[in-house]
Amino acid sequence: MPPRLVRRVALPIVVVLEVATIGLLLVVGLIGLLAAPFDRRLRLARLAAMGISYLLIELVALAVLLGLWLQRPWRDDEWWDATHTRLLGRAIGLVLAAAGRWTNWRMDLDEPASTLPSTADPVNPEPASDLPPTARPAVVVLARHGGIGDSFALVWLLAAHYQRKPRVVLKRILQWEPMIDIALTRTGSCFLGEHDPEAQIRATAASLQPGDALLLFPEGGNWTPRRRWRAISSLLRRHRTAEARAAGLMTHVLPPRSGGVLACLETRPDLPIVVVAHTGLDRITSAGGLWRALPFRAAMEVRWWPPAPPPSGEEERVAWLLTEWAVIDEWIESRRLASADPER
Repeated sequence: MPPRLVRRVALPIVVVLEVATIGLLLVVGLIGLLAAPFDRRLRLARLAAMGISYLLIELVALAVLLGLWLQRPWRDDEWWDATHTRLLGRAIGLVLAAAGRWTNWRMDLDEPASTLPSTADPVNPEPASDLPPTARPAVVVLARHGGIGDSFALVWLLAAHYQRKPRVVLKRILQWEPMIDIALTRTGSCFLGEHDPEAQIRATAASLQPGDALLLFPEGGNWTPRRRWRAISSLLRRHRTAEARAAGLMTHVLPPRSGGVLACLETRPDLPIVVVAHTGLDRITSAGGLWRALPFRAAMEVRWWPPAPPPSGEEERVAWLLTEWAVIDEWIESRRLASADPER
């Protein structure tokens, strides 16, 4: 990746390209409307409208981010963090609202009746709704990765629904996306490079403050059948037979990579942990699948829970993580069976 200064200098060029892309998408959307007799679901028009909505939201967000940067010399860190967290929640909320309008994307959240990170101390489940977000202990969120819009939905949940500052661990290539690059960099997210990513996660975990939520995707990428078999084959080549055997029994998730999670637990063993599972759109793994699925009929179902406390030994923690992912896999299977029930 180019250094931050290069990306910022190139930002005006990116903005011009995005404006030009909006013009192109307007033409594509018009073609999609004219093709309505051949495509009554208006899929081409829906995709064009979604692309236009996203780019417009991004351009407005970039203008707001510039305004916040200009105010930085006269503002303290608390204002800086709170303002960017609100901006993230609002911008991503608008993206998800546009997805609902144009693609029928929607989310159903199933959350425990107690121990909510937004209203309670994750260590002590007694309600504490009068506490400000910064008075709540930091939390580690381990989420499965798959489907359309799952990363956006989870960041929105943390920033807007639970009013926490998202500290996301994600791939460095995503810094090519300007809004993600600037907003998440300012909130202390971790863009992983090829050189010692575990050290980066340790540094991020060590810097967590009350009110933060460290969002980790242990699978490392979106679930696809091909990635699943490649991950299992990789485990076998490295003679991690037990993990490969366990992964072979989990059909709906990728085997979790333990390195980042172990680095986090070693650095901050005091942090409470939340596991997040979701399903509904995770079987859409290609452009063709997306085209056939529009507009979406199924909702993205999200459920989270506090897992069993992680043990102390490294091997035990690896087994603990595999067990939690097996629970996610079983939950996804149960939701698939429930959605296929003709009496439901």
